Amino acid sequence: MHNRTTTKNLITALLSLTLVTLASPAIAATDDPAFFGRWLSILPPLIAIAFALVFKRVIPALFLGIWLGAWLIHDGTLTGIWSGLLDSFEIYVKAALADSDHAAVILFSLMIGGMVGIVSRNGGMQGIVNRIVRWADSARHSCMTAATMGLAIFFDDYANTLVVGNAMRPVTDAMRVSREKLAYIVDSTAAPVACIALITTWVGYEVGLIDSAIGNIPSLSGQGYFVYLATIPYSFYPILSLAFVFMVAWSGRDYGPMLKAERAARAGEIHAGRPSRRHDTDGQEIEPDDGKPQRAINALLPIGVLVVSVVVGLYVTGSRAVDMPDPGLRDIIGSADAYRSLMWASLLGVLVAGALSLSQRILNLEQVVDAWYRGLRAMLKAIIILVLAWSLGQVTDVLGTADFLVSVLGDTLPAWLLPTLVFLIAAGTGFGTGSSWGAMAILIPLTIPLTWAVMQSQGLAGPEHMHILYSAIASVLAGSVWGDHCSPISDTTILSSLSSGCDHVEHVRTQLPYAMTVGAVSIGAGSIPVALGLPWWAGLGIGLLLLAGVLRLLGRDPEVTGDG
Repeated sequence: MHNRTTTKNLITALLSLTLVTLASPAIAATDDPAFFGRWLSILPPLIAIAFALVFKRVIPALFLGIWLGAWLIHDGTLTGIWSGLLDSFEIYVKAALADSDHAAVILFSLMIGGMVGIVSRNGGMQGIVNRIVRWADSARHSCMTAATMGLAIFFDDYANTLVVGNAMRPVTDAMRVSREKLAYIVDSTAAPVACIALITTWVGYEVGLIDSAIGNIPSLSGQGYFVYLATIPYSFYPILSLAFVFMVAWSGRDYGPMLKAERAARAGEIHAGRPSRRHDTDGQEIEPDDGKPQRAINALLPIGVLVVSVVVGLYVTGSRAVDMPDPGLRDIIGSADAYRSLMWASLLGVLVAGALSLSQRILNLEQVVDAWYRGLRAMLKAIIILVLAWSLGQVTDVLGTADFLVSVLGDTLPAWLLPTLVFLIAAGTGFGTGSSWGAMAILIPLTIPLTWAVMQSQGLAGPEHMHILYSAIASVLAGSVWGDHCSPISDTTILSSLSSGCDHVEHVRTQLPYAMTVGAVSIGAGSIPVALGLPWWAGLGIGLLLLAGVLRLLGRDPEVTGDG
């Protein structure tokens, strides 16, 4: 009931935003007879969001948006309904796949997924777990161990969730840590670290969306990976969420429903999750074979090769492309071909993972290929969403959606307010759909051109104001992760409950106050003041102090039963 009410409120907000847009002074004052027809250009993304919120399915929502946009391009005629349907696939989806940069992102993402599959099957990932878990000899240490493992397995959120939850559950049970606490730690390290780490299964997806949307910004065109790197310091919610996990784990203090769960666990009441129906997720654990060695080096070395190869690739391609005498490192990296570097690195990572598995006879060739394919297969749904997002972006470009929004809001919407508004819309979309990637796919193609155009119209397009654009992009990513965290229908939320053996409703209920706290601090200390000119590092510092203060003020030691 609560989720239905939230969805209705979100749809009402979207419709209200549309009415406000249409009633704005820019529309009232226009003498352009075609102006009232151009407002239809906002319908494809708006309908995509509304459909996704109602039916909880991102892929049909994106395709519906593409179809609607293609129909509008055919002037909304009766025959255009059929022509738009055919054009949706034959023109826009094909064009998204045919783009060479898009193909590079797809191949890189698939290869990273394949590498994750191999290092999971050859026992390398479990070897990392075995090394870390030896320290978990108390309630505090077991929580810190789970959080550290969440950071260590940074390259994929599904692998992170499944491995950490299943590996740590017996340990935290023995230390009388609640299943709810473990599920919170698992859930709040998986997506946040995958969202902001330099090389993950998320990077190709995020870079693909960003690069497609910045094509009309001359100074940034083709620099999707570097723009992504520039947004990391402004990803306040993921960073502060990770920090808060460690604060909670180290201090041993909790508040809200989590405190009650922890006190029950200390009293010996470990509440296991109830059997639940099968959920539609892509997360399937790839387990190593019994009796085979589980060596951490078999995961650490491929990951190390992956990271180092990206850096080396950036330097090599930048050195070849830079056209100046005695270039500096910034000039070389700025001229680098990020897509080529990422493709080289992903290929080498897979080859090293496979070679280690074969040379130690942990897996045979058939098993290596099977593990690679199973890891790759887990990325297919994300690739489909990405291709449809690219296609919807092309449709909105043809319709001039961003131009319309700028003509309406460019002079009236304060640029400093954009990151916060974007965060809230992304959070609502992520919550309603249960998909952070779906929210990103719908919102990034609109957010980037809108933010840039608003900055231009207000004279803020210089280098000294680029933090507004970076913060707006980061707000889409961060807001999507927040919505995903809080949503009971999110795949990673469901997987966190299942892998931790926690009742799903209890996991959502106990995690929500923590996510709400971090989200509020992210906006109050990060998005708003940083958009107004506060350095990002100062925003993060203030946010950390505020979170520590909240935990000190509201948190209680579960070992002590007489104080709240």
